[in-house]
Amino acid sequence: MSEHTRIEQETERLPKYIYETLAHFRYRIRKFIRFSEEAARAQGLTPQYHQLMLSIKGYPGRDYATPTELAERLQITQHACVELIQRCEELELVKKFPNPQDGRSVFIQVTEHGMTMLEALSEIHMQEVQRMGLLEFRPPQ
Repeated sequence: MSEHTRIEQETERLPKYIYETLAHFRYRIRKFIRFSEEAARAQGLTPQYHQLMLSIKGYPGRDYATPTELAERLQITQHACVELIQRCEELELVKKFPNPQDGRSVFIQVTEHGMTMLEALSEIHMQEVQRMGLLEFRPPQ
């Protein structure tokens, strides 16, 4: 065994299949994200607008969310999220309404116009994730 091979074996901490599995998983995620970005653009939306609407409609237990909750879901800063909400509001994709328990905060909801676009995108996304074998859609029990 050469010195180089011996050193390689000593420093490799995880088996090769772990790297291959992680790389394949990352590839499948990236492939889906690219599909999603292209689908949003084909509907005349930026990928960010689509993700904002999906995050609102898909928020657990309700059909609205706060800007703070959305910033966390989108993994962006609060400031960037507020700007994104404002741009979507100007396009009538989302609307704000006051939080009845706290007048200092607002909730964000998808408009009817936004829902039309989101539903069309969600249908093709659902088909794609099923085709790729990434998710199974089951109704809650």
